[in-house]
Amino acid sequence: MAGYLIKRVLMALLALLIITCVTFVVMNLVPGGPFLSEKAPSPEVLAALEAKYGLDKPLGEQLVNYLKDLLHGDLGVSFRMQKNRPVTTIIGEMFPISAKVGVFAVLNAVILGIPLGCLAAYNRGKPIDSILRVIMTLGISIPSFVVATLLLVLFSVNLKILPGTGLASWKNYLMPCFALSFYPMCYIGRMTRSSMLDAINADYIRTARAKGLPSRRIIFKHALRNSLIPVVTYIGPMTAYILSGGFVVETVFSIPGLGRYFIQSILNRDYPIIMGTTIFLAAFVIVMNLLVDVLYKVIDPRITLGSGGEA
Repeated sequence: MAGYLIKRVLMALLALLIITCVTFVVMNLVPGGPFLSEKAPSPEVLAALEAKYGLDKPLGEQLVNYLKDLLHGDLGVSFRMQKNRPVTTIIGEMFPISAKVGVFAVLNAVILGIPLGCLAAYNRGKPIDSILRVIMTLGISIPSFVVATLLLVLFSVNLKILPGTGLASWKNYLMPCFALSFYPMCYIGRMTRSSMLDAINADYIRTARAKGLPSRRIIFKHALRNSLIPVVTYIGPMTAYILSGGFVVETVFSIPGLGRYFIQSILNRDYPIIMGTTIFLAAFVIVMNLLVDVLYKVIDPRITLGSGGEA
């Protein structure tokens, strides 16, 4: 177990290094720069700004300097959006806002998605199964920005029963949380249904039926536990994405979270914020995937984690 975790941590660090280097190079190869706007500064001012922030150096030297600072926990300072403020401070302020919305969205997706999948599997071939399958198919087909826009127009503009922007009260959380969780809820539901149907046809389920155990107990106690592994695999990166802020959803509802700020940093070519946010999100996803691997052992004790992975 310890050897396996060490191997995964080393692989995670390598993946993070590759992501950092690729993002840095691609970001700098895109034409333009953080100090170019409709009212561009004079060549002298532009040269002074680039020299101040080290942008006048060769790309390879810039990357090496950035990696050195990164090893000391320094993600740089904002060039434009919050000029000269540390990126770590900005992320520290924005992430809790996204996480607050994300926690409720994750809970909604998991608490509703798994039971809906079980319900569909339990009633396979019946009308309720068909209805749930249609809803789940629509949920994974409609983009989140369409769901968010429809909710905003219906409940905020037309019916005027829910506030459309900000997070001033608990009512402000309803539409963003649902918009963020609708796709993963439906995806989890479909995955749970498929896994449950596979588990129902397994030999140990037939044995349980032969012993006379009630169908509901067989479905929700025996079959469900063994069908959760693919669901947990998806929940890991899903949680990282949602907690970090749905980029489009935060933009639609004007939520001042990390996702919306990341989009703004790209539009403003604020390099340090782009890099810092990308590294933070990548590290978050990697950590969640590592936690998912550990949860495999909790869900199914038959799985053995060792230096070679699963055995």
